[in-house]
Amino acid sequence: MEKNPIKIVAENRKARHDYIIEDKYEAGIVLAGTEVKSLRMGKANLKDSYARIKNGEVFVYQMHIGAYPFAYFDNHDPLRPRKLLLHNYEIKKLYGKVNEKGYSLIPLRLYFKAGKAKLSLALAKGKQSHDKRETIRRRDQKRELDRERKNNR
Repeated sequence: MEKNPIKIVAENRKARHDYIIEDKYEAGIVLAGTEVKSLRMGKANLKDSYARIKNGEVFVYQMHIGAYPFAYFDNHDPLRPRKLLLHNYEIKKLYGKVNEKGYSLIPLRLYFKAGKAKLSLALAKGKQSHDKRETIRRRDQKRELDRERKNNR
């Protein structure tokens, strides 16, 4: 059995379709207690979420973590901005890249690793419609080749 299993809470599948992923980073997240409990129940959504660098710190916006149903009064705001924990050199590197034209910080996956909530963050460049068509074309060609290989066995 694996020592530190990774439990995936949410995944942003649309990101791979809409962006060309250049680089990936693993970041910790600053969360409230009810947010952690909601994540453990699997109540998270990364769709339409993005990250920005503000005053030398990285924040993720529009990441929806559902309200914890058993909290009596001190529940969290589901869409509040959440601070990401990255090394200073990583933030500086990201800041330089994000200021270039077309680069964005996109959350790919939210998961628990060794009991801690982590966010996989991608430095990505937006795809245009002709890039998306090219990706679909390549995928179809690969599928056809795989069929041919299977039939020739």
